[in-house]
Amino acid sequence: MPPCGSPVFVSNRKRGWSARLGNLLWCRGGRGKKGEFRLFGEVMGDDSKTIDWNKTRKFLNQITTDLGAAMLGALTYIGDRLGIFRALSSGEWLTSEELSRRTGLSERYLREWLGAMAAAGYVLYEPKERAYMMPAEHAMVLANEDSPFFMGGFIQMVVPNVTMAPRVADAFRTGKGVSQSEYPPETFHAMERSSAGMYRHQLIRKWLPTMPHVVEALGAGATAADVGCGSGRAAITLAKAFPNTRVYGYDVHPVSIERARAGAEAAGVSDRVTFEVRDGTRLPEARFDFVSTFDVVHDSADPAALLRSIRRSLKPNGTYLMLEMNVSPNVEENINAKGRMMYSVSTLYCMTVSLAEGGAGIGAMMGEPKARELTTEAGFGQFRRLPIDDLFSALYEIRP
Repeated sequence: MPPCGSPVFVSNRKRGWSARLGNLLWCRGGRGKKGEFRLFGEVMGDDSKTIDWNKTRKFLNQITTDLGAAMLGALTYIGDRLGIFRALSSGEWLTSEELSRRTGLSERYLREWLGAMAAAGYVLYEPKERAYMMPAEHAMVLANEDSPFFMGGFIQMVVPNVTMAPRVADAFRTGKGVSQSEYPPETFHAMERSSAGMYRHQLIRKWLPTMPHVVEALGAGATAADVGCGSGRAAITLAKAFPNTRVYGYDVHPVSIERARAGAEAAGVSDRVTFEVRDGTRLPEARFDFVSTFDVVHDSADPAALLRSIRRSLKPNGTYLMLEMNVSPNVEENINAKGRMMYSVSTLYCMTVSLAEGGAGIGAMMGEPKARELTTEAGFGQFRRLPIDDLFSALYEIRP
């Protein structure tokens, strides 16, 4: 422990948040009684309570790391939105001046931004040349939209979701929620980008083959529905892969349905895929051979009614594919980086949009037990977790 008055963080600035962080002083002894500590110049005796100051300092370091990650999230959003990550993805060593010429962006801003990316380990830095380079492995995550590891959609979600924090804070007081219509349009574009990779790389190649009877039915010509279809990526992917199948996409969000229709036109499948603004609790009965929901049930205002509707919409030999987050409903099993991320996303979006409709507010951490409970109550007789090893997604085959 340093002597009294010696700073752990040094700052000569007198104002602003950086000065407050920089003037954290940890000291022991000095002019105070033996065993006392001074924090922010206050004397804290240990007569009534013993504090492990090393643990406090360790936690302070954790908070500093988390604050840095929160601030970095905004800069990764900028890097994605302005195409800076793509400009760095060539694998070349570039100075801030060279990157400025390549992107047409301000050199001074890029220099500061690059410093943050280097500090975070997103890019490498060569001090002699003052040059930066993005490893090819990092480009697969940050820059290549066709990569199965691309995280640009999640990065794009950061700012829209965080800007909703004041409204969510109000909901903490009322117990109500923030409705889907209050979120900026970019939220839904980000969702589209974040899910595009799993449909492109996994839906047809990995997930459906675990249900051979579904593949056979779709190949022969079936009727399928994607409920809560958003911008229609899954429905369009099915229509492209199975030209004999008629696909319907339903969602209550009109803007997403407009995007879905435009996407179907662009993909050349508008003749066999139909998108409609419709509540998933009011599906046509006994119409579909295959129904899917992808990260929908936990957001639903009335998940029980949604699953009853899906059960009624299936033909007797039909199959329902449910995708939900690969998490546990138990906090102690989610104490990890994924849990930190998903509880946060759930609070800022998933749970609150359900509560805004007077709904169940299940949230993203639903877990398999709740999925089984809901489907059993809806009248389904068969439930099987598919043998899919995926960090984020758990898939369930559910049948009447």
